[in-house]
Amino acid sequence: MSDFNRRLRELRTEMGLTRKQVAEKLNVTPRLVSYWETGDRECSFDTLIAIADLLNTSTDYLLGRTKD
Repeated sequence: MSDFNRRLRELRTEMGLTRKQVAEKLNVTPRLVSYWETGDRECSFDTLIAIADLLNTSTDYLLGRTKD
């Protein structure tokens, strides 16, 4: 599992968000959020930025470039 997959799941659950809630905020399907979390698919650059904004973190953190 990559840093992105693990950190996306961790941050989502820490914020008390379901996959469905994240999907609604990003205008994608819950299944796609699940694919990102399991590493079956990658998100686009624009979506990565939207995920970072939603989860109040940086893209560098999501991608494993920083520790916090």
